[in-house]
Amino acid sequence: MHENAAKKLIAIVQPDGRFELDWQHVWDAAAPAAQAQALQEDIHARCARGDRDLFFSLAYIERPDELAESLRYLIEIASSFVRRLALNPDLEQLRERATAELDEETADRLLGGAPYLHGQSLLDREWLDRAWSRLHDSYAARLSSWEGSVESLLAASRAHVHFAGRIYFHLVENKETEEYPFSFMATYAAEAEGEASGKSRHLPLKNALIEYNDNEIKLLQLLSTVHKAAAGSSLIADLLDSGDIFHPIGLMSDEAYTFLTEVTMYEEAGILCRIPKWWASKSRNVKVSVAIGGTEPAQLGADTLLSFDAGLWLGGEAVSEEELRRLLTEAEGLVFLKGKWVEVNHKRLQEALAAYEKARQTLGREPLTIAEAMRLQLDAAQALDTGSDSAVELEVTHGEWFRELQNKLLHPDTLERAASPGDDFQASLRTYQERGVSWLLYMKKLGLGACLADDMGLGKTIQIIAMLNAVRTQRPERRERSLLIVPASLIGNWMRELDRFAPSLKYNVWHPSENRDMRGGGDDENDAGGAMPDLEAYDLVITTYGMLLKYDWLSRIEWDTLILDEAQAIKNPGTKQTRAVKQVRAAARIAMTGTPVENRLSDLWSLFDFLNRGMLGTAKEFTELSKRMREQPKGYQRLKQVVGPFILRRLKTDKAIISDLPDKIEMKTYAGLTPKQAVLYGKLVQDLQRKLDTAKEGIQRRGLILSSLLKFKQICNHPDQYLGQEVFRAEDSGKFARLKEICETILEKRERVLVFTQFKEMTEPLRAFLEQIFGHKGMVLHGGTPVARRHEIVAEFQNDAYLPFLVLSIKAGGVGLNLTKANHVIHFDRWWNPAVENQATDRAFRIGQQNHVLVHKFVTEGTIEEKIDQIIETKLRLTQDIVPDLQESWITEMDNAQLIELMKLSS
Repeated sequence: MHENAAKKLIAIVQPDGRFELDWQHVWDAAAPAAQAQALQEDIHARCARGDRDLFFSLAYIERPDELAESLRYLIEIASSFVRRLALNPDLEQLRERATAELDEETADRLLGGAPYLHGQSLLDREWLDRAWSRLHDSYAARLSSWEGSVESLLAASRAHVHFAGRIYFHLVENKETEEYPFSFMATYAAEAEGEASGKSRHLPLKNALIEYNDNEIKLLQLLSTVHKAAAGSSLIADLLDSGDIFHPIGLMSDEAYTFLTEVTMYEEAGILCRIPKWWASKSRNVKVSVAIGGTEPAQLGADTLLSFDAGLWLGGEAVSEEELRRLLTEAEGLVFLKGKWVEVNHKRLQEALAAYEKARQTLGREPLTIAEAMRLQLDAAQALDTGSDSAVELEVTHGEWFRELQNKLLHPDTLERAASPGDDFQASLRTYQERGVSWLLYMKKLGLGACLADDMGLGKTIQIIAMLNAVRTQRPERRERSLLIVPASLIGNWMRELDRFAPSLKYNVWHPSENRDMRGGGDDENDAGGAMPDLEAYDLVITTYGMLLKYDWLSRIEWDTLILDEAQAIKNPGTKQTRAVKQVRAAARIAMTGTPVENRLSDLWSLFDFLNRGMLGTAKEFTELSKRMREQPKGYQRLKQVVGPFILRRLKTDKAIISDLPDKIEMKTYAGLTPKQAVLYGKLVQDLQRKLDTAKEGIQRRGLILSSLLKFKQICNHPDQYLGQEVFRAEDSGKFARLKEICETILEKRERVLVFTQFKEMTEPLRAFLEQIFGHKGMVLHGGTPVARRHEIVAEFQNDAYLPFLVLSIKAGGVGLNLTKANHVIHFDRWWNPAVENQATDRAFRIGQQNHVLVHKFVTEGTIEEKIDQIIETKLRLTQDIVPDLQESWITEMDNAQLIELMKLSS
């Protein structure tokens, strides 16, 4: 593992209320403190052992702030379970049969407060109900070996529990009399009738005087929580002294207000309180609301300005500033206003008026842009600078027009379909791809940054090309200038896709590998190799992240559209590369990534700092916001609502698109040659040409050709395979670079991959390389693997424990194995026999596979691999059949000139 890699234990949500714990490796990050690391190691070891009480035990973890957000989320679920369990008055009697009610309020809080984490699409009420059931099982497993009381077990947790006694206080409105507008009654949970039922009867407290008439000790035990509450409350003390605690009585509004303000103290004493919903809900609070975008702006675009309207609310009803000031003249307490009771708290009313005035002044200076409106929704207190310690609720709502806009961004199917992907577009888009193009064009029209985050294999590239071609067609009078920044390994892919799908789209590749004008040039843009191309001649300039650091004209141009492929390249905001990208000026910005944020909020900030700068504040502000979100019931939910409209994410499992896809998605994955590979390849071509001139016909010539084919394949894989060395540095092989990019995405999605090679000697180098990428041990299966071990390998790979990759030699692993846990197949080198490759692919694509299988066929650009691949494709299109004997022997029948043309490097 990389020496600068720290690791944190993360939680991965699985179906049916389950979860998995695994290590996430974070590069160039400080390692956790020794104590926190030891804690994580212990939790991981217990999970690996299958400890039945692990889930429940998470509520006992001290100092969880040092742990990953996703793990802290599981801790909060477990802690909530413990707190709810402590409210069961029959806890000691029922012990392991005791249950904790998952009420709507707790469920909403837990789902709304979920952070970004792997598998978050599975989080819903059904998942939470199943997780809650597993917590009951985990609690029972823990209690089975606990000899003390249940209370002593729960008290040792970090969940800050308040144990329920058997007394309940009830306060309800009484509309029959104005003198006593509220009624109070105390009840108690009578002891369960027999252990089997485990249910208590709730009776008026006066019945306890009869039930315990001759048992004063039991009566005192029952009333212990009331005495505890009375020690801090004169109201309860008076009720206890007068004996009114045992009877239903009426309360005046000031007495009811005292009761309601003391509820928390009663609950801490162990008394369960039943109070009016309007007090328990936020609607009782005074609130300042800011409604944005009620009417459609005059024009849409980057400078679109939105209207706003600030308002005051009390008790769920809109009130005027004058009404609120009038309430300040009345005594504090409960006031009957507009048909309901509301709380008059002078301090809160004054804070609300101050916040209301601040909102009007701040927003009144100038209208808001769409991005500013979204930031206001994320953190109104920060944006309006009203103070983080204010008890006033600030709510940002959206007017009718803005709500409709957000709905369009979140649901591309509601958008008006783009007229067409443009003239001379050579492909038929699937329905979800058409919607994606419409969404991209709409976002571009609005001047909003857009993240196209479709799952790998759903065609992000073709959607971008269709969008660019549509723009070219729609505006023939003015050529738009678009800049596409990609990893160097993807240049060839983009060129092929552009030539194939949009041949009329003119592009320039600003990279020495494809641009002859740059070769041999200096670093300065005034040198021959740095002269800026004639941008008026092109619709698109393609360059790399590396070139952006070298040629500053790329950041001086005002581009119409800036597109990033593999946008995770800017997830680290501190690197030179990220800073260079963010300095490029553009009217519209698009980020493409198959791995949107899962559980690293810093990645999210950096992405949006590129897309819509300022929307999430500065890095420091966002860090502070992230800390506050942990304490806010729906902080993460608010963040997701804000960024959601700017991220288009479709999965291969989405019901909306699943019928639009084949079960097996095959794609060519092109890799370039590194300089070292190119030199070796060129020398081998020269050597072959010299030998062919002197080789005799027949077996000698065929042997020379076949051995040369083998050597070319080895060079394309890695120079060290050809040279017989054992170093296998990743930077020496273009295929290793592409393998890394693909597998990083597979890791982010917690999926699995089969990697096939025809060379046994490549299996171990591939295994070592993939273990660095995944941070996990992988497995190898080849001809030398004993039969018994093969069965073990298959069983381990098919197990639930995450085993990310299996490297197989195509002869040993191509048939007879069931490996349906993998939904990615990579043919690292080509067998050049489609039937053999399909047999290998079918190790994953077979009965039992529940996901779409994505097949990557590696091809090295400009080499014999690419040329033979094209020949095979042509033959298959002509015959529509797989030719059984389509192997390498036909190559030996070519004449010398044809052979050299086939094998030499193409520019």
